Amino acid sequence: MGKLRSDAERSMRAIMAAAEDVLSASPVATMEQIAEAAGVARATIHRRFASREALIEAMEVAAWREILEAVLAARPHTAPPLVTLHQATANILQIKPCWRFTLARPVPLSQEAQAVQAEVMGLCEAVLGKLLGPGADIAWARQVYLALLGEAAHGTPPASGPASGPESSPASGRDPDALATRVIDTLMHGVQRTA
Repeated sequence: MGKLRSDAERSMRAIMAAAEDVLSASPVATMEQIAEAAGVARATIHRRFASREALIEAMEVAAWREILEAVLAARPHTAPPLVTLHQATANILQIKPCWRFTLARPVPLSQEAQAVQAEVMGLCEAVLGKLLGPGADIAWARQVYLALLGEAAHGTPPASGPASGPESSPASGRDPDALATRVIDTLMHGVQRTA
């Protein structure tokens, strides 16, 4: 039973990974195109997912659970807030590029994914609240942080500076710790830094 379950789980992950690639390239791709990319029969996908929307919902739940696990691994309840924010940022920067299509939706389709997303956002606001202190506009800080995080994960590398050049593009594996430092420095100090 355990081997069957792990085989089914691997199959589902392979389908979701193929769907992510296909849907990133063409958001209107069909289940048939996804099946072809996954190297499985269309019937196999339909056995696992009742519809295209069900597949996308499963992808959203998986992506948001990965992000939640990444945030929890940064120990938001026990570590100093700056340490938590840096580690969570570095962790998330390793996940976001793998779920570019799925995480681009402003509101997930399923209630389950929305609940996990809300938990992540609550942890984010709690850490930012500890870091920025009373009187800070936490909702605004969260929005700015998320924008910086998205730019770091998917944006074009800057034209100059220590993190420039083709080797530093997100697709070629920029250093998540260096990117996390840049995101947090920009959040805390703006774009101008004194040397």
